[in-house]
Amino acid sequence: MDTTSSSARAAQLAAFGRLLDVLDRLRAECPWDRKQTMQTLRHLTIEETYELSDAILRNDLPDVRKELGDVMLHLVFYAKIASETGQFDIADVLNAQCEKLIFRHPHIYGDTKADTEDEVKRNWEQLKLQEKGNTSVLGGVPVSLPALVKAMRIQEKARGAGFDWEHPEQVWEKVQEELQEFGEEYSAPNISDTSRQERATQEFGDLLFSLVNFARFAGINPEEALERTNRKFIQRFQFLETAAAQDGHRLADLTLPEMDVYWETAKKALSFAANSANQE
Repeated sequence: MDTTSSSARAAQLAAFGRLLDVLDRLRAECPWDRKQTMQTLRHLTIEETYELSDAILRNDLPDVRKELGDVMLHLVFYAKIASETGQFDIADVLNAQCEKLIFRHPHIYGDTKADTEDEVKRNWEQLKLQEKGNTSVLGGVPVSLPALVKAMRIQEKARGAGFDWEHPEQVWEKVQEELQEFGEEYSAPNISDTSRQERATQEFGDLLFSLVNFARFAGINPEEALERTNRKFIQRFQFLETAAAQDGHRLADLTLPEMDVYWETAKKALSFAANSANQE
């Protein structure tokens, strides 16, 4: 049931209409906005999407609101450009999306029964095949997705078709199997370096794929988990740099054991800061 009040809905529609009006004027009067095409906006849209993702990971809601506005502007901009050549406009985009959502939720708008999340996902994938005329469940996975994200989507779509492991323990066994196979290939004797590198690369890919699979069973988003580790490493390394500089040292002059001392200090200091922040 929609709990949005009529006044709140009116305000939302008015704000959306205002965005359309502002963009119409910018497109007509601003030299930069007039010059933009879908191709010139594309890389900017990708950048804005990553900035939104970054704000979400930081749980910075004011920044999420700001980045949502930037992404929304880009979406409206694409529709505006298309409307100028008579291809489609924002109304076509939104109505098509509404029709797609209604079609893919027959358990809400029809008489299909789906009581669990897995049943909903399975129906969703089957309906997508009907829509696009794909002959493969995996046909809808974008080719240009980053490899880690693509692995997640491939596995989710395969699961939607009923092709999946039954228990997490089975997936963990597969991880151990792939780890062993990678180790064997990486240290394999009596083959050329090029051949060993190629085979080890293949096995490392299998290992990563199996880890993504296990993360899915564990309820972990591997992309988000890796990004959090990236951020943690950056924080610790920058702490190391600052602390060493304060002691009059350059990193290039320190031995690895000496840097490890600063690294351990960084771990403790940042962990304490994070715990203190969580308690506030």
